[in-house]
Amino acid sequence: MNVMNDSPRRKELTRLAAQLFVQEGFDRTTVRMLAQEMGIKSGSLFHHFRDKQEILAAVIEEGTENALGLARAALDQCDRNPEARLHAMARAHLETLLTDRNAHVVALYEWRRLDPEARSHLSHLRDAYEALWEEVIDEALAVGLIQGDRFLVSRFVMGALNWTVRWYDPLGERSPEDLARELIAMITRPA
Repeated sequence: MNVMNDSPRRKELTRLAAQLFVQEGFDRTTVRMLAQEMGIKSGSLFHHFRDKQEILAAVIEEGTENALGLARAALDQCDRNPEARLHAMARAHLETLLTDRNAHVVALYEWRRLDPEARSHLSHLRDAYEALWEEVIDEALAVGLIQGDRFLVSRFVMGALNWTVRWYDPLGERSPEDLARELIAMITRPA
């Protein structure tokens, strides 16, 4: 299964589908609604995608690839100290929400709607993203910057960051940088 496709038209259709999935939910979104949102005939949709499942997989794959790319770039550009790396990951996660909000929301809330084949195909991306977080959290635990169980800490941090899609206003007072700084201050121990 290969759902990624670099065609600009397919990328645009994927972006529009993500928007509709966020508005309506995957189950309530029909092929007719997708085609109408995309400005094409229902039958033409199948020229670009095999079925609605493939559209969902393409949305999630593109969003997860983008999140992984932002996280890796953030880690490559920061100091090697654990606090800087925690901050870089938190900021990158928040930036993902701003640059690819719909795809990220779809990945969060519609993952379980993927068929087993697509879920199996995309698991490596989700696992790679979580592995980056676990690596950074392990480093922070090792130097006593944070304390607790790695699994619980990573779930708590990612859950808090993911929930920002429900309340964060990108045009509000706080930047992603500010939010990342606040989060790290909440979870780290004073030196």
